[in-house]
Amino acid sequence: MTSPNLFVSKSDLAYAELRSRILTGILPAGARLAQYDLAESLSMSITPLREAIRRLSSEGLLTVETHRDVRVSAMNSEEARQLFEVRLSLDPTAAELAALRRTDEDIATMRAAVGRLLPVTRQWGEEALTAHRAFHQALYRASHNDVLVKLLDDLWDKSDRYRRLGLELPPGDEPRTRDLQEHHQLVDLVEDGRGVEAGRLMREHITHSLTATAISALEDREGARTG
Repeated sequence: MTSPNLFVSKSDLAYAELRSRILTGILPAGARLAQYDLAESLSMSITPLREAIRRLSSEGLLTVETHRDVRVSAMNSEEARQLFEVRLSLDPTAAELAALRRTDEDIATMRAAVGRLLPVTRQWGEEALTAHRAFHQALYRASHNDVLVKLLDDLWDKSDRYRRLGLELPPGDEPRTRDLQEHHQLVDLVEDGRGVEAGRLMREHITHSLTATAISALEDREGARTG
């Protein structure tokens, strides 16, 4: 049997690992990358690591000041708001299309995903975030629009740092039962083919998300620094 990683380059592996560490907060905003230590921990030379750094820099996740000074890009309210605004547009579209195009298999996948959901709170942490993403991915794929799915997957990745910031704030301790109820309601609306209502509920769902909370907190912090 052929290994699925047979044709994956070391640069691709370094890129995937670094990207994961940044998005999950293992490498926090502002952290300086010890490149040679990282290369050694990944069992590779510095060259593929630097190729990965160039890719992540082009995505805005890393900031390269000099050849040796590479840092995880800062988090700011402007980026968070831009990501939020695009999700407000695309997530409802995915929900509407899913209601029009879903198959029986899509509904079964969504039902299974919603059954694994946990409250997205500090108590449940990473497990809840993983289950939450799996649900949204199931709904996105039910739209049967590959371009839309790719855009939303990328937006989800880039929003992860802000979502985790939201968990650290006071709302991260709230039970967030409303979120759980909305996920179940979304599945019902998609299964019933009620696209307009599904899109409307999805927009409300995004509006009350942890990312929205993070935007306000970042704006307050930035205002305090410049005030």
